[in-house]
Amino acid sequence: MRIDRYLHCIRLVKSRTLAQAIIEEGRARIDGKRVVKSSEPVRVGSVIALPLHDRVRVLRVLALPDQRRPASEARCAYEEIGGAVSG
Repeated sequence: MRIDRYLHCIRLVKSRTLAQAIIEEGRARIDGKRVVKSSEPVRVGSVIALPLHDRVRVLRVLALPDQRRPASEARCAYEEIGGAVSG
């Protein structure tokens, strides 16, 4: 699944366009590797790190949802494994 679509489906961003803008900043990472395209694939077990809402979010992918779901279901698709205030 594309990273922009994943971020939208798990409700971390309101739109895929916003997800693409975050990725284009060049500060998002998948498994420690900088993401350069919105089409970078995300797989179950991947670790995503990205700046969001004045902090760095670090997530482990637990499932790949087929569509955007209610927030309660969306939270089951990832596990927050860390993060730090970015300042």
